[in-house]
Amino acid sequence: MLVDDHPVLRLGLASVLSTGHGFSIVAEAEDGPTALDRYRSLRPDVVLLDVSMERMDGIDTLRRLLGEFPAARVIMLTSSKAPQDEALALAAGAMGYLVKTVHHAAIAAAIRTVHAGGRLGASLGDPSLPATGPLSHREQEVLGLVRQGFSNDEIAALLGISERTARAHVSAILAALGAADRAQAVAMGFELGILKPSVRPGG
Repeated sequence: MLVDDHPVLRLGLASVLSTGHGFSIVAEAEDGPTALDRYRSLRPDVVLLDVSMERMDGIDTLRRLLGEFPAARVIMLTSSKAPQDEALALAAGAMGYLVKTVHHAAIAAAIRTVHAGGRLGASLGDPSLPATGPLSHREQEVLGLVRQGFSNDEIAALLGISERTARAHVSAILAALGAADRAQAVAMGFELGILKPSVRPGG
């Protein structure tokens, strides 16, 4: 469910998430009270919730939603980079805090992470704070080997796992990053900060 008081933003986000990443947008809401009503009737898997809205702001909406549905999975998606907004949202129970300037692939990856029961690191709003990416430690390890050009067979041998498991890890990485292939997954890994550029001696 998308909760934002800007209809153009909701339309664009719904389009890119549904056509580009395979999500089903089951509901939209322009304010907190409408969001609560639609959550009650539809129980969406994940909610993207803006902070600044008319009638009821996103933090109050989050508190009321989790008060009624403690298992709700909510990601704040907002233009606010204010540390206090992020701190309030996370303290109130948000599973992540994203600013609207992030790449849509990062939003898709965040949705998958939260849908699987994970939490996003704090924060994309404040880059000085550590962030846990959308990949598990093992998936990050596999992506690092993909970056180096290793095949699934070679990754399996290096990590002491089966080729089938290595292939499953690669498939999970592509899905989590919204990548079409291994090369795009590596590119997204750099963009999201999961992979770091190599440091050349004397460079």
